[in-house]
Amino acid sequence: MTTERKPINPVLKQVLDLGPTVFFVVLYFMVKDRSFTMGGTEYSGFIMATILFIPVLLASMAALWFLTGKLSRIQAFTAFMVIFFGALTAWFNDDRFFKMKTTIVYGLFAVLLGIGLLRGRSYLQWVMAEMMPMDSAGWMILTKRLCGFFAFMAVLNELTWRLLSNDAWVMIESFGFPLLMFAFLFWQFTSLAPYLHDDTNGDAKKG
Repeated sequence: MTTERKPINPVLKQVLDLGPTVFFVVLYFMVKDRSFTMGGTEYSGFIMATILFIPVLLASMAALWFLTGKLSRIQAFTAFMVIFFGALTAWFNDDRFFKMKTTIVYGLFAVLLGIGLLRGRSYLQWVMAEMMPMDSAGWMILTKRLCGFFAFMAVLNELTWRLLSNDAWVMIESFGFPLLMFAFLFWQFTSLAPYLHDDTNGDAKKG
């Protein structure tokens, strides 16, 4: 879109970003012990919460796109994966598909970043350069660290859903993983400060 959009209200953006996840968690705990029959097929509360989560996520992303005029590549990819694996979960009536979605998302990110590193490139820079101006050396360091982190998160999700209860997985995947990601990225932004550019003159900041 070429039309200019006003910056979105930060509170509204947080609601749109976090709202679908909170909706899923609340709904899951409301219906986790119930079963629902649709079209002659019986679905667990987990699968029903997954099915209802998809349109809520789509509505939230549509609102973000309408208000800001854009969606990041990562947001679009994540939404596609949620829809795809949510549909598989409903079609096969098997909650393992939705749980494995997180593993596959993190795993794909790790593989893609790893392929770029083998080619001597930072695909992360291509995705995020406009949001965070930084030297190429800094992007390579961040890409290597994120590649390892995403691989770790993929393994962690597999262990979580296979070894723990549904309740534990829902809480850890919905809130624990994002907090872990936030802590990791905060460490990166502080440790890579010397590689960041000043928007006004393009010079690297001195740490």
